[in-house]
Amino acid sequence: MRARFLSNLARSEDAAVAPIVAISLFGLIAVGSIAFDYARMATLDTELQQAADQAALAAATQLDGRGDSMDRANTAASNLVQNQTLFANEAGGTRNVTVSTTDPPVFYSAYDSASDSGTVITGTTSDDQKSARFVQVTITAREAFFALTPIVQMFSSGALSAHAIAGLGSGICNVPPLMICQPSDDFPTSADIGKGLLLQPGPKIGSWAPGDYGYLDFGNGKSGLKTNLGANSDALNCMSGENVPTEPGNAASAPLALNTRLDMYAPSIAKCDTTTGDDCPAANTRKDTIRIEEVAIKLKSTDPKPAHPQCDYKDPNATIKITDFDLNSTHPARGFTRDTCHATTCAGGNFGDGIWDRATYFANNHPGQLSAAAAWAGKSETQLGRYDIYKWELADSVNRMADQLLNPSDPAVEKVQGANTTYTFTNYCAYSRPINGSLYSSSTPQKDRRLLTVAVVDCSGLNGKGSVKVQKWVDVFLVEPSLKRTSPYNTEQAQIYGEVVGVATKPDGSNAFQYYSHNKPYLVK
Repeated sequence: MRARFLSNLARSEDAAVAPIVAISLFGLIAVGSIAFDYARMATLDTELQQAADQAALAAATQLDGRGDSMDRANTAASNLVQNQTLFANEAGGTRNVTVSTTDPPVFYSAYDSASDSGTVITGTTSDDQKSARFVQVTITAREAFFALTPIVQMFSSGALSAHAIAGLGSGICNVPPLMICQPSDDFPTSADIGKGLLLQPGPKIGSWAPGDYGYLDFGNGKSGLKTNLGANSDALNCMSGENVPTEPGNAASAPLALNTRLDMYAPSIAKCDTTTGDDCPAANTRKDTIRIEEVAIKLKSTDPKPAHPQCDYKDPNATIKITDFDLNSTHPARGFTRDTCHATTCAGGNFGDGIWDRATYFANNHPGQLSAAAAWAGKSETQLGRYDIYKWELADSVNRMADQLLNPSDPAVEKVQGANTTYTFTNYCAYSRPINGSLYSSSTPQKDRRLLTVAVVDCSGLNGKGSVKVQKWVDVFLVEPSLKRTSPYNTEQAQIYGEVVGVATKPDGSNAFQYYSHNKPYLVK
C-alpha cells in the first residue's frame, strides 16, 4: 500500500505549474516594479518642468524695464516655488521645490528661440537690470523616491532637473499717444503731486531732458496723432508695447486735438462724436480763454432799450456772431493759472513747485470759498491743487460752474435805420461748461477727459527719434489749452501745460499699470 502511494505520487502531474510560477514571480515583480517606478520618475520630471515654467513666468512678470527688475524677478521666482509648490515624488524628505543656487537665473537682453541663444546680461547695475527682457530659471535637481525597484537593485532615477525661459509681452491700451521723460526713477512721489508741468516738445536731434514730451507712434505716424490725441482713450485698441517707436514733439498742430477736451475746436479738428466720445469735451471746461459773442438786437426806435444780454444768448430775432475762443487782455478769462515760477524759470526746469495764485482764482470765481474748498479736499489752502478745485466745482456744478459775463456794464453800440434801432452788444464770456461739444455718456466708467494718462519713459539714451520702454503711467490734469500766446506767458502752440495728479488709475479709480501696459509673460522654451 505504502509503496503504491509513493509510486503514484511520483507519477502525478497535479500542480506542475507551481514551481514555474514561483520561479517567474521574481521576474514579474521586477518588471512591474520598473514600470511603476518609471511612471513615478516621469511624474517627477513633469513636476520639475511645471515648476520651472511657473517660476520663469513669475520672474518674467517683473521684467518691466526698471532699475531693480532682475532683483524682483529673482525674488518672484523663489517665492513662487517655495511657497506654492511641493513635490509628490522625491527623496530626502523636504519636498519643497526651490530655484537652483548652483544654476541661478540667467537674464537676457535678447533671445532667439530658433538658435536657442541670446545676449546674456552679466552685470547687475540699474542700467543692466533695465535691459533685461528674458529670464531662464533652473529648478534644483531631485531624485525620484522608488518604491519597488530597490528590491531588484536595477537602477535609480539619478539627479533630475528642469529649466524654462520666459519673456514679457507688452501692449499699450486705452491711452493717448503721449510720453514724457522722467526726472527720476521714483517719479512721481507725493511731493510731485500738485506741481505744474510744462511739457516741451522733444528735439528732432539731440538729447531729451526731463519734462520733454513726445508722441508714441501707434502705427499711423504723424497723420494719426490728432485722431489719437482726441480719441476717447477707453475706446482705443491695444498696440504693441515692446520698444515703442516715438514721434518727436515737432507736430506743432497736434495739441489742438487735446483742446477738444476743453471744448475748443480748430477748423482742422474733428467735432465731438457722441457715439464714441472721440473729441468730446470734459464736463468742466474752465480755462483762461474767452468766447466773444456779438449780439445784434433790432427793435423799433420807440421800444425801450434792451437789457444787456447774458452769455449764450438765444433769440431767433437777434443776429449773433461768435469768435470762439480768444485770449483778451482787456477782459481776461478767469481760468486756472500756472505755477508762479513758470512765468520765468522754475528750479525744477519743466517741473514747477506747486505754488500758484489760488487766492486770485477764488476771488474771481468763488469769493470767500477757498477754505471751504480746501476742507472739502481734505488739504490745507496752500496744498490745494488745480485738479482738487476742478473736482470741487464739479461736485456742485449748478452753483460753482455758472457762466461768467465779464463785461456786464459795457454799453451797446446803437445804429438807427429809419424807424428801427439796432443795439449791438459785445459779450466777453467765460464758460465752465461745454458750449461747442456735447458730453459723452456711457454706462461704463470713463476717464475724465481732462486727465491725460501719460507714459513715463527713461530718455537717457534717446537722441531725436528712437524707441522707448514705458516705465510707468502718470495722470496729468490739463490746465489750459495749447495756444500760441505772449500774455500772460510766452508760449508756443506745441507746448502743453498740466498739473501732476499722481500714478495713473483706471477709470474706476483702481490700480492701473497692468490695465494700460497689459503686460503678459510667455514661455520661450
